[in-house]
Amino acid sequence: DAAAGRAVEWAKPGPCAKGTPGRAAASSSQPAAPAAPAAQPSGLSLDERYELCLSIGEECVQADELRRLLEKKPNPVCYDGFEPSGRMHIAQGVMKALNVNKLTKSGCIFKFWVADWFAYLNNKMGGDLKKIRKVGEYMIEVWKAIGMDMDRVEFHWTSEEINSRSAEYWPLVMDIARVNNLKRIIRCSQIMGRAESDETGGVNLNLSAAQIMYPCMQCADIFFLKADICQLGMDQRKVNMLAREYCDQCKPKRKNKPVILSHHMLSGLLQGQEKMSKSDPNSAIFMEDSEAEVRTKIKKAFCPPQQLEGNPCLEYVQYVIIPWSGSFTVERKEENGGNRTYTDFADVAADFESGALHPGDVKPALAKALNVILQPVRDHFANNKQAAQLLKTVRSYKT
Repeated sequence: DAAAGRAVEWAKPGPCAKGTPGRAAASSSQPAAPAAPAAQPSGLSLDERYELCLSIGEECVQADELRRLLEKKPNPVCYDGFEPSGRMHIAQGVMKALNVNKLTKSGCIFKFWVADWFAYLNNKMGGDLKKIRKVGEYMIEVWKAIGMDMDRVEFHWTSEEINSRSAEYWPLVMDIARVNNLKRIIRCSQIMGRAESDETGGVNLNLSAAQIMYPCMQCADIFFLKADICQLGMDQRKVNMLAREYCDQCKPKRKNKPVILSHHMLSGLLQGQEKMSKSDPNSAIFMEDSEAEVRTKIKKAFCPPQQLEGNPCLEYVQYVIIPWSGSFTVERKEENGGNRTYTDFADVAADFESGALHPGDVKPALAKALNVILQPVRDHFANNKQAAQLLKTVRSYKT
């Protein structure tokens, strides 16, 4: 029936959404190669590495290419770029740490592209590069505090890397710009949080010239960092696809296209908010929010009874709580159903849709679970003087 179908759709053990439960919706150009029987240097078999990589994504382009990559290369390079543009929300903090830890466990090397120049191009922090640098340092501090495994993680600052290898970088950017028309580049506007169309539905000509450069540069980053896998959000899909297209446009053609492994984007906490916003503190849980702030935000959050779709509280349970903690515990009086611990989101979804689990049950349990996850971050910024000063400085900036 329809209810059961929706419950199954939400039944994922890790941070993924559409497609096969528990793994990315995989686009494949041909059947996957048979599994290699030997274990990889990571200690996992090819099948285990492949499934672990797929489990982080909402979409994989292409699944067969991912499998061949893992089979041939013990330590593929994954990449994600981020603009240092304000405080870190829980998706960028906890979900990113989950994804990175899974990929490094599968043997990958993860390269973070600390995109200070991109934040400048996109006019973040008022174009103040010193402020942008401080925000980047704060974000790295948060990931260390939450428990990201740093053994196979590298942080590369855009300004430093491009300046040191400019003869390699800028010809690549120019060639990408040369082979693409303006319309194709503007289609990538979503990656900057900008619309590709204006109010009338026409091409958005209000973008700055810097915002036309931006997609060409982000596309170049993938090749500049020698990334095998682009592990970014679904909102970055269009520029990642641009990179795959460029592999066929450049001369000589690039044989190995980057695999795209896109993760789910959490919606905002309030009704009608499709995404979280750093400029609206009530739209998301931030990584160093106090216990009281978390409880207040979750209490105000949109959580309509028996409705799964568009329910941010359930999204937090699905993509943050169960993947990170392994379970979700609801505490109730016996006459209201008693305590229950869920380890599978399918059961949460089924109970919520039937009415057996009420928003009044979910919200206090969600706030409690979030506060447990965030406590190490709070402790770090409270007890480490350098980190505390960094946070105080970032909080003083207008986003």
